[in-house]
Amino acid sequence: MFVRQKSIILTGGGTAGHVSLNQAIIPELLAQGYDVHYIGSHDGIEKELIGDAFPQVPYHEISSGKLRRYFSLKNFTDPFRVVLGIGQALSIIRKVKPKIIFSKGGFVSVPVVIAAKLANVPVVVHESDVTPGLANKIALPFASHIFTVFKETMQHLPNDKATCTGSIIRQQLFEGDKERGLKLCGFEGNKKVLLVMGGSLGSVILNDALRENLKQLLPTFNIVHLCGKGNLDESLIHVEGYRQFEYVTDELSDILFLANFVVSRAGSNSIFEFLALHKPMLLIPLSAAKSRGDQILNANLFKKQGFAHVLEEEALTKDSFMAAIEALIKSEEQIIDKMLDAERPKTPKEMVSLILQYEK
Repeated sequence: MFVRQKSIILTGGGTAGHVSLNQAIIPELLAQGYDVHYIGSHDGIEKELIGDAFPQVPYHEISSGKLRRYFSLKNFTDPFRVVLGIGQALSIIRKVKPKIIFSKGGFVSVPVVIAAKLANVPVVVHESDVTPGLANKIALPFASHIFTVFKETMQHLPNDKATCTGSIIRQQLFEGDKERGLKLCGFEGNKKVLLVMGGSLGSVILNDALRENLKQLLPTFNIVHLCGKGNLDESLIHVEGYRQFEYVTDELSDILFLANFVVSRAGSNSIFEFLALHKPMLLIPLSAAKSRGDQILNANLFKKQGFAHVLEEEALTKDSFMAAIEALIKSEEQIIDKMLDAERPKTPKEMVSLILQYEK
């Protein structure tokens, strides 16, 4: 007798943070024999990240609108794109017949979650910031369950459908190799390594702060700079001890193993990865003027626990950046000691078990 292979649909996108957990659990789902499908947008970063890492996973494109907190003419057209996306997602769900759908949030996930409810397929949602994002707030009534990274998030959610899991770290992260990192960057290994990254979309303000201080930093550090797409500085390509990449994918674990210190935005997924690898970090969260302030909450919680130093974007200058790096160096041992006492992150296998308990 023919037994149909069990299938699951994953969704989430817009930034790497909305994709990384899905990247972590796909190998485990495939190992358990699931037919894994991904729903994302036509031009989101998720298309590249999933397509490159898992060419065997069918990628379905749908229309999605951006949910803005400010006035834009697109606010009038985007609801129609969301409605179109719901229809497209519903068609995909009926064809794939998943046992369950897992959503990591981001704008593209909204039509998928609504379509899942219409198709009577259980949906599990994951929220990695302290306060739920707008997409996940909209998804909440349609979801069977929501998992959170921070205990503090639970106060914003109904008790009967929310569970705090802590962080989930992909196994590949622990398989980095310092020697491969040295080779990739062309460093000799004679200095400590400072990694500066502005999130998957890059950060002009972080890029400028670093480049203004290169002369002062290079005598002490070899520097790896993940500057974001279109942000390479051609004039600095041949500067010894400074290596810039627009972004990296598989090589990130090697670079993290190489790094002694990290300067970064404060997206939840990234900072938990730095914590898991015991990397002292200086966090420069996206300002509340440019976002809903979730990175500020993330950063301050890490500061409170002794895992990070924080420099507010509004206070970022050439001099304050340099002073913050010097303070981080002095605190290296204390920060690592705190990190060694932190709660162990969940494995992708443990996370998959939690998700699959809600399948129909």
